[in-house]
Amino acid sequence: MSRLLDGRGELGELMRRARLIDRAQAHLREQLPAELAEHLFVGGYRRGRLTVITDRAAWLTRLRYEQARLLSLLHELPGFEAVTGFDFKVRPVRPPKAPVRQTRRLPARAADELSSCADDVDDPRLKRALERLASHAERET
Repeated sequence: MSRLLDGRGELGELMRRARLIDRAQAHLREQLPAELAEHLFVGGYRRGRLTVITDRAAWLTRLRYEQARLLSLLHELPGFEAVTGFDFKVRPVRPPKAPVRQTRRLPARAADELSSCADDVDDPRLKRALERLASHAERET
């Protein structure tokens, strides 16, 4: 394991790049206004260009206006002197939707039918299942 993470292996190189990208993202976010900073994500580095991702086109436009300043800020970080520009991308973040819960109602009369069926059944597993279903009935309070 230590051979993989020591920097000479592929995983070590990947970890080093991930740390660099994380440093770049943190540094850029520190320099931006708070409302814009929370929408900036650094996605990667390839061929001298840093990929910057945001969740809406409006934020992308603001980032484009800040491009020259961001590039000079990035050059302050060790390891990012060779960055020549940015590739901007919009990737909307959609929060996961919880499925709509469909509650079903079991009338008391249906529960009585299920209970009477359970009384006539010999199989213990089926009997318990029918009794469990009958227990979900609407009871008059």
